[in-house]
Amino acid sequence: MNTSLAHLEIRIDPANNGFYRDLLGFLGWGVLYEGNGMLGLGASNQASLWFVGGANASKHDYDGVGVNHVAIGAESVADVDSAAAYLKEKAVVALFETPRHRPEFASSEKDTYYQVMFESPDRLLFEVVYTGPK
Repeated sequence: MNTSLAHLEIRIDPANNGFYRDLLGFLGWGVLYEGNGMLGLGASNQASLWFVGGANASKHDYDGVGVNHVAIGAESVADVDSAAAYLKEKAVVALFETPRHRPEFASSEKDTYYQVMFESPDRLLFEVVYTGPK
């Protein structure tokens, strides 16, 4: 069997749809659907993220049960730096002293793991990451 990630549904405040549309549009994702409190965005590899209104008032804890963060893969260190500049322009704070290289996550000494991490208006943790040759 050969499978891949198809989609994730993420509950949000629909007032924040613009943040996700703009961010993922900047990262090269296209709008699949927008309406009725729902926003679907698709990547070039056919994976999609669906942002849906109707979240309850419970608070999310990154380290609690559930998804810790959503990582979006980039093709280069320069792409991660470009995403970091975009976030700074939008007054979105980079977290955990990123952007930075994380050698402890690299698959070999010849490779790098370079990331920027940040929080969405719904307090969801996101990462834009490049993994590959230094």
